[in-house]
Amino acid sequence: MMTKSPLMQPPRIAVWLVNLFTPYDQSESIQGDLLEEFAGLASKSGRVSARRWYWRQSVKSIAQLICTGFRVASWLIAVTVVGGFLLAWGLGYLSEKAITGVLVNYGSQVYAHVDAYVFWLIYGVLVERLLEPMLIGFIVSRVSKGQELIATITLSLLWGGLSGVFLIQAVIQVGRNFGWPVWAVPNAFSAVFEPLLLSTFVSPLLVLIGGVVARKHNARRALISQR
Repeated sequence: MMTKSPLMQPPRIAVWLVNLFTPYDQSESIQGDLLEEFAGLASKSGRVSARRWYWRQSVKSIAQLICTGFRVASWLIAVTVVGGFLLAWGLGYLSEKAITGVLVNYGSQVYAHVDAYVFWLIYGVLVERLLEPMLIGFIVSRVSKGQELIATITLSLLWGGLSGVFLIQAVIQVGRNFGWPVWAVPNAFSAVFEPLLLSTFVSPLLVLIGGVVARKHNARRALISQR
C-alpha cells in the first residue's frame, strides 16, 4: 500500500489543534474530510496553497466547534468554570496560609536574615501559583469531558482578565502613593507586580496546559473503551 509523501501531509500543528477541540466520536470523520480535501487541493494547486487552505479550514472548524460546544453544553462549561474559580481561590488561600505559617513558625530558627525570610515567603507563593493553575486546568478539563478545551480556555481568559484588572489597579495605587515610575519603587515589583504579572500572563497559559494534558488523557481512555 502506498503512503503519502511527508511533503503532502497537512500541517501537524493544525491537525493537532483541530483534534483537541473535536468530540471523540467525530474526530475520525472531521479529520478524514479535511485530509481528503487537502490531498485533492494539493494535487491541483500545490502544497503551499493546500497548507494555507488547511490552516483556514482549521480555524473555521475550531470556531464552529467552540460555538457548538457552548450551545450544547453551556451549563457544563459554566459550572466547571465557576468551580475552577472557587477551587483556585480555596487552594490559593490554603497554600498561602500554609507557606506563611511555616515561615512564621520556623523562620526565626532557620532564617537569621530578614531578606532570606522575605525571599522564601514571596517565591514560595510564586511556585505555588505555578503549580496551582496546571492542577486546576487538569481538574476542570477532566470534569468537562468532551468540552475540555472550551472550558479551560474560558477559565484562562477570565483568570487572566481579572488578574489584569487587579494589576492595573495595583499600578495606579502604587503610583499615587509612592510616585511614578512604579517599577522604581523599592520592593514594589517583587512584592506586588510580580505575582500579578504571573497571574495575568503565565497562569492562564498553565491552565491551558493542564487542560491539554487532561484532554489527551480523556481521549486515550475513550479510544481504549471503544475497542
